[in-house]
Amino acid sequence: MNGLDGYAVRAEGLEKRYGDKRALDGFDLAVREGTVHGLLGPNGAGKTTAVRILSTLARLDGGRATVAGLDVARQPREVRARIGLTGQYAAVDEVLTGRQNLEMFGRLFHLGGRRARLRAAELLERFGLTDAADQGVGGYSGGMRRRLDLAASMILAPAVLFLDEPTTGLDPRGRGEVWESVGELVAGGTTVLLTTQYLDEADKLASRITVVDRGRAIADDTPDGLKNRIGGDRIEIVVAERAELPRAVKAVARVADGEPEADEDGLRVHAPVTDRVTALTEVARTLRDEDVRIEDIGLRRPSLDDVFLRLTGHRTQEKETAA
Repeated sequence: MNGLDGYAVRAEGLEKRYGDKRALDGFDLAVREGTVHGLLGPNGAGKTTAVRILSTLARLDGGRATVAGLDVARQPREVRARIGLTGQYAAVDEVLTGRQNLEMFGRLFHLGGRRARLRAAELLERFGLTDAADQGVGGYSGGMRRRLDLAASMILAPAVLFLDEPTTGLDPRGRGEVWESVGELVAGGTTVLLTTQYLDEADKLASRITVVDRGRAIADDTPDGLKNRIGGDRIEIVVAERAELPRAVKAVARVADGEPEADEDGLRVHAPVTDRVTALTEVARTLRDEDVRIEDIGLRRPSLDDVFLRLTGHRTQEKETAA
């Protein structure tokens, strides 16, 4: 059983200070059981600090937090028995084989030799590592190492798994492997709190996202809900020459729900629209009739990057201060 109210993680007004710097400044969070919940924000926003507090690795200076129904400040030992944690870099021994790594973690968790071997075999199969089980981890790909790291965090089948930027440094294939493994964990009933700077990762994995900036939660919604906040579908046109921009703006203005925006450097015009098909058809016909030369025309949904830029005034990877 996790939280009695259907939430595996709750945080209310969390505060954390390092000297005169506030890493968390009234941070709130609610994560439903059996879901992937994303914490999205730039370096320095407070994501890792929140995870460290929730996983009992750092003490809070104010507020209250519960994980799996347990108070992280008053019941840290009990919380640790119900959680798993995977940091930004794989914490496995490259000299040992994959199987030896997992058996070692099992013994560290006091499973005993036989149970540790059985659990290692189960996890190697679950994470698609059986064929490489007896190879040295030093020869694993980045994605394989990360999957082994995830397996190690699941030795005790935790109710809640904290993933702190789990695909940092991985190539697209490795990231895809980790994403698949996370999906399987949630299907098995584990609740996952995922911190990330990668917008596509949050969009792919999380059923709900909390946007974090300057130590506070500034938005909390589904990925689609966040995107809908900035106007739904948008029409975009790229013209062949800068002289064509005024006529393209005029054509888009006829169908737009707001004032079209023109990017002179990118030769691009874009604006929100409601009736996407009608808008695209009418603009294309107008541009053709007026002999406006275009390089591209299309419709797109707002991205999470658009959302973050609108909410904070900067993109997710612009700040580099640590938190």
